[in-house]
Amino acid sequence: MQTREIEMITRAVLAALEKEQSGSKGYLVPVGVSARHVHLTQEHVEVLFGEGYHLTKKKELMGGQFASNELVTLVGLKLRAIENVRVLGPVRKASQVEISATDAIKLGIKAPVRESGNIAGSAPIALVGPKGALYLKEGCIVAMRHIHMSPEDARQAGVHDGDIVSVRADNERGTVFNQVKIRVSDTFTLEMHIDTDEANAGQIKTGDSVILIK
Repeated sequence: MQTREIEMITRAVLAALEKEQSGSKGYLVPVGVSARHVHLTQEHVEVLFGEGYHLTKKKELMGGQFASNELVTLVGLKLRAIENVRVLGPVRKASQVEISATDAIKLGIKAPVRESGNIAGSAPIALVGPKGALYLKEGCIVAMRHIHMSPEDARQAGVHDGDIVSVRADNERGTVFNQVKIRVSDTFTLEMHIDTDEANAGQIKTGDSVILIK
């Protein structure tokens, strides 16, 4: 083999290695796919499940939250419904329903993309439980994708609470998600939350990792 051929092969190998290394750089964030769910006030818990009723814990979640054993039915315009939607605890100061854009189409409502807790002027929706029903004039949103981080995670990633970043999924779909909000708290463990529409579009499942792009 001549010297020129050896040099060409060496350059090709080095270029391939460099490309592989550059692709692996970045801060890795595990993903949690968030299915539709409901947050309720204690007053609304009792409307749906009976006077004096309290949510019962099924599974611990981050930040002191938990998935409860309680399920409700969501009812949108023209009586379109989605059954068996899980309630998350503990109770909140305001009731809130988080769905995907596909769910919103099925229910016949226009749910805006919002950060959790920002429900002013959001979509109306009805909820039905085993003991009663209630109508929310506002409270139904499509949750803005976000990353939960501890302060140490944020320091290592070089970001701050409230920052807006992008992430990249290096899989067959090669998806980049923009407008991802950073949320920092001592009670959080590192995880990006996306809804089922986003996960399906990017062929991403819970436990996969994405790369944070500042």
